[in-house]
Amino acid sequence: MASNNINHVVIVGGGSAGWMTAAMLAKLFTDKFSITLIESDDIGTIGVGEATIPPIKTFNDVLGIDESQFMVTTQATFKLGIQFENWGKLGDSYMHAFGNIGRDIGLTPFHQFFLKEQQKDANLCLWDYSFNYQTAKQNKFIKMAKIEATPLQGIAYAYHFDASSYATYLKTYSQQLGVKRIEGKVTTTKVNAKNGFVESVTLQSGQTICGDLFIDCSGFQGLLIEQALKTGFDDWSHYLPCDRAIAVQTENSDIVRPYTRSIAHDAGWQWQIPLQHRTGNGHVYCSKFIDDEQALATLLANVEGKLLTKPKFIKFTTGKRKKLWNKNCVAIGLSSGFLEPLESTSLHLIQSSIVRLIKLFPDLNFNQADIDEYNMQADREFIQVRDFIILHYKATQRNDSQFWQHCQNMPIPDSLQHKIELFKSQGRIFRTQDDLFSEAAWLQVLLGQNIKPESYHPIADQLTDQQVQKYLSDLKTIFTNHASKIPSHQAFIGEYCPAKKSSIG
Repeated sequence: MASNNINHVVIVGGGSAGWMTAAMLAKLFTDKFSITLIESDDIGTIGVGEATIPPIKTFNDVLGIDESQFMVTTQATFKLGIQFENWGKLGDSYMHAFGNIGRDIGLTPFHQFFLKEQQKDANLCLWDYSFNYQTAKQNKFIKMAKIEATPLQGIAYAYHFDASSYATYLKTYSQQLGVKRIEGKVTTTKVNAKNGFVESVTLQSGQTICGDLFIDCSGFQGLLIEQALKTGFDDWSHYLPCDRAIAVQTENSDIVRPYTRSIAHDAGWQWQIPLQHRTGNGHVYCSKFIDDEQALATLLANVEGKLLTKPKFIKFTTGKRKKLWNKNCVAIGLSSGFLEPLESTSLHLIQSSIVRLIKLFPDLNFNQADIDEYNMQADREFIQVRDFIILHYKATQRNDSQFWQHCQNMPIPDSLQHKIELFKSQGRIFRTQDDLFSEAAWLQVLLGQNIKPESYHPIADQLTDQQVQKYLSDLKTIFTNHASKIPSHQAFIGEYCPAKKSSIG
């Protein structure tokens, strides 16, 4: 009986999306099918995705990547969270720290005890009960799964790294596993007139590459998913009005912080991402409220260190393709959609798309139920991430510029409004199915941007006031004492994964 298996996968586009996809498929489907990746040296990549979230560690672990070697190669540092400055009000600062906040007792979330005590002590600080935060603010780091002699979670971390170096690293990895790279620019795509499937792509050189499954990693242009298959796009700019970004690299300041900074400005926000050899900077903004020259001036006035590169301007529309899998084509990366990198989700959305494709990997029948399930899961993930990002803009008290006034008054999805209203009543937070962001993540942004519950859940009354005070005090003492014993971030990097001097610059 003839095999019905996929024989040839064609990936159009390199960069992080293309080479992450190639690497994982080659690793998990060794000798099952051939993989060809087409990329052009003449087409640049966006290449500014330098901040990640903890699931990237799982992705690298599955690939069997040695962490210290990977960090040396990509000039990586550790990341414990994202500090948000001037988002609630001018002068405000809070952190979305990775990991847990406090520790739940039975069915009672920790933050309910915190809210109960905060009614008596308005100065109580949520982040006294985040071990990641206590470590990050002291610019410290160590690999620690559990706090010694306690059941408490240790340090949860991700990375800051050079995205272009990561793609290059995975390119070498993939080619060693048999992935074939073809240099060239796709000029035409042949679509089957009967079933609408992509049959082949032709390069500028005249070479034609046929395939069974095509993966579109061609960036914003969506060569296959949009230009060839006319899939359509859901525009979410009415929820997330920023449509421009400027990126620039600078020399490092004296201290390499183990966290990302997100600094709100008059018409957007600035990122600051420290690597071993440099700092990545950018300004995401809304062109309706500020022009490119003003946006660049704002960025350059707020960077730390000498400029190393010329500013790179990027235009985008927030939203997603109506289908991320259409016919025999799957869009991964920017070809699938774009959500601004406020919560460092760009590389994660690539990663989750790859994992989803693997779980629903097709045969030559391309079962429609599999395709529908992929699209349903992808839609849900994009919407959940979208809502979390919208929360940062909507939950602001700033009225010092037209942009922030617009954000305060703009409509938001019912799904997000429901979450906000649940929290406002008794601090209720429910993580919906497969939600990327934990209850602790939602809690930190909600409280960090001054959304205060009217009360707390009565289940917190299972402990007396004195018991709650002691519980909070004990946790704070444990976190403070153990954080004080941790080495500095730079000292740990110097021992574990120091970048080679010859590669710094």
